[in-house]
This record gives sequence, C-alpha cells and structure tokens, in this order.
Amino acid sequence: MAFELPPLPFNTNALAANGMCQETLELHHGKHHQAYVTALNGFVEKDASLQGKSLDEIVTLTAQTPGPVFNNAGQHWNHILFWQNLSPTGGKIPGALEAKITEDLGGVEAFKTAFKAAATTQFGSGWAWLVLGKDGKLAVTKTPNGSNPLATGEGKVLLGLDVWEHSYYLDFRNRRPDYVTNYLDKLANYEFALAELSAA
Repeated sequence: MAFELPPLPFNTNALAANGMCQETLELHHGKHHQAYVTALNGFVEKDASLQGKSLDEIVTLTAQTPGPVFNNAGQHWNHILFWQNLSPTGGKIPGALEAKITEDLGGVEAFKTAFKAAATTQFGSGWAWLVLGKDGKLAVTKTPNGSNPLATGEGKVLLGLDVWEHSYYLDFRNRRPDYVTNYLDKLANYEFALAELSAA
C-alpha cells in the first residue's frame, strides 16, 4: 500500500488572515510534502525490506543510518503532524494544557520563549517541537533537517513547527523569529496538542 498525501484539515486560504497565505500552503503541501511522499514510495517500491512497514516503523528503522529513505520518511511524518498543528482559530491555549505548561515549563511565556529559541537557533533547516518526555514532563526540543522526536526517542510530539525556509519565506521572507511568534500566537493548534497529551 503506497503512502499518500493527506488532505489539509482546512482550505488553502483558511490561514491567510493569520499569516500563512494560500500560495504558501499550496506550495508547501501540494509540492514539497507531495515530493516527499512520491520519493518515499519510490524507495519502498525498490526495497523489499521496507514493504509492508508503517511510516513509524520506517522512520525508526532508518534513523540510525540517515539517508534518502529516512529523510523522506521523516519529512512525510513531520508534515502529517504539522498540518494538524495549524488552525484558523489557533493560538488559544486550553486551561488543562496551560496548567501542564506552567507546571513543567514555568508558564506560557517561558514556554514560548523556549520554543522560539529552539526554532530560531536551529541552524539551516529543521523543526522545533513540544514533546511529552518519557519522564511525563513537557519539554521543548529541536531536530535538524527531516529528523523528529520519534527518531531520536525524545518523547511524544504535541506540537511541531517546520522551520525550513519554504514554510515561511513567502509570508515572512527571512524573518524566522516573526514566523515563529506568529505561529505560537495565531496558528498553533493547542487543542490538538491537548488531545495528544490526553491520549498519552
């Protein structure tokens, strides 16, 4: 069974008022994410050891020797989560999640400061994450390129932000800090993060 590009959970123009234009979503989802899916399917088709495996299995299996398979599997995994992390009504943190953030990270502002630092200090391409660690506490982390906390074993992802330039250049040019702030304040789907936290 070939991997497929998941549909966006909103229209391509749904985030425009909150800082992510329709062209960004059309290019990012329809071109970049689709390219990862197409490439991954090509690798799986040629490698019997990958056939029949889930995306999670391929990511963890190839994480120790990163290469083209891992890069494309990781990016497919990351983007599936990324689209769910965005919302036209984002930016509002539910009380239960705010309480957990306050308990583990010292408050909402401390969390946002840590997340922004992770996202802006990731050299080159990569991702910033809010994870539930194996110790049961929230943590902010970052990974380069197509890697993720599933590959590194850092915990269950609640939020993940793409800081590759293609994710923000049309809207923010080279102002990555502004893109990160805009995400945290206007686009982040904290309801999704809470659902993932509750499920864990």
